[in-house]
Amino acid sequence: MRDTEITVHVNRGNANTLEADFESLETHRRISVVLRGHERPAHVHCRLAGDLDRAASIGTPNYYIEPDDVTVVPIAVDSDRIDEPVAGELEIVTGYGSESLGIDLTITPSPPDVEIDDTLTKPNRPRPESTVATRLTEAIGLRAPSGAVLALGALALVIAATTAATIGGPVAVLGLGIVVGGVLVALWLLLQ
Repeated sequence: MRDTEITVHVNRGNANTLEADFESLETHRRISVVLRGHERPAHVHCRLAGDLDRAASIGTPNYYIEPDDVTVVPIAVDSDRIDEPVAGELEIVTGYGSESLGIDLTITPSPPDVEIDDTLTKPNRPRPESTVATRLTEAIGLRAPSGAVLALGALALVIAATTAATIGGPVAVLGLGIVVGGVLVALWLLLQ
């Protein structure tokens, strides 16, 4: 999880000055206060005021900042322990108390965890538009390639019946019987 970062410039321009990039902050994550030293060295003290100690803590509050030095002050945040936002002030003091900077800080409860099940690992591909043959084969319980075989069998039956009716005679009826037999064998193999 990324930290929420606050940059504070120490002694930029004049002695015993503090400038922050935020006046207020609302977060549920750990906070890193980045103290950037400028022209003169300084002693800096950090503390939490208000109800912030219910959800946050500073391990080491006192720091010595050299010019052009960067020191990170970690503030541990335990937003899982709270049910409602906790407000207070992050105070940064330098010059033995002659200069202080207050940043309004609100710690919010952690967002709820999101349950991830196996359905999210499978791609969500749109289903192809179904045709009459596809719906018919699915209703019967056959796979999609079986629908093509059924369609070809039906076409063969129509052609054989039309040919037998047009030509007539025993040879045409025998041909129709062979086609019907072939289609029945194909249906039997599909259902196996």
